Amino acid sequence: MKTTKWDPAEDINTKEEVYAYLEAALEENDTELLLAVIGDIARSKGMAAIAKELNVARESLYRSLSAAGNPSFATVANTLNALGYQLTLKQKIPA
Repeated sequence: MKTTKWDPAEDINTKEEVYAYLEAALEENDTELLLAVIGDIARSKGMAAIAKELNVARESLYRSLSAAGNPSFATVANTLNALGYQLTLKQKIPA
C-alpha cells in the first residue's frame, strides 16, 4: 500500500471549512497547532497574495507560520485579518 502526505491546504475550500478548522485548533489550546492551521489556511488562499496584503515577503510569512516560526502577535492578528477573520474574546466557562 502506498501512502501520500495529506496537505490540508488542498482541502480547505469553503468559509465553513476554514472556520471549523480554525475553531478546532483554538479549542486545542496549542499555539504551534494554531500557527500551523493559520499557515495551512494562508497557503490554501495563496500565501503570495496574503504576504502582499501584509506587505511582507512571502518567504518571511512562510517562515513565521512554520513549526519553527515564532511570529509576533501582530503577524498572527494581521494574517487572520487578511484571511477575513478577527480575534475576539470570550470568557472561559469553568469546568
